[in-house]
Amino acid sequence: MSITAADIYALAPYAKTLGVHFGRLDAGLVEARVDCAAGLSTAGGAMHGGALMGLADVAGAVCAALNGGEGPVPVPATMESSTHFLRPVQGAAAFAASRPLYVGRSTVALEVNIHDDQERLCVRVTQRVALKRP
Repeated sequence: MSITAADIYALAPYAKTLGVHFGRLDAGLVEARVDCAAGLSTAGGAMHGGALMGLADVAGAVCAALNGGEGPVPVPATMESSTHFLRPVQGAAAFAASRPLYVGRSTVALEVNIHDDQERLCVRVTQRVALKRP
């Protein structure tokens, strides 16, 4: 299964609204980034935790969908998510890497690591995502 950034923006407009840019898009690894901007910051100029959680959720949903097997792209729905903030994201951007931990018939468990532009781990998220067939 292949998917493009344009496909993602059409299926999930929030990704475009948040400003998510995609790099690698395959079942084993989804890479995405959000550029730091004043509208996404919090006290001290760090990126707001909600923006980071949004980036993680988008990257995780795309990774889960890419693990949905053959046929139409399944609709991902986050069932649970655990976020660990390790350090603030400051600098030019936040970079997410999402990898599957377990792929079942209707759910995918995955991990999303978010790094800053100095490649320091800032946020680790684990999620369980349901795949709904269209």
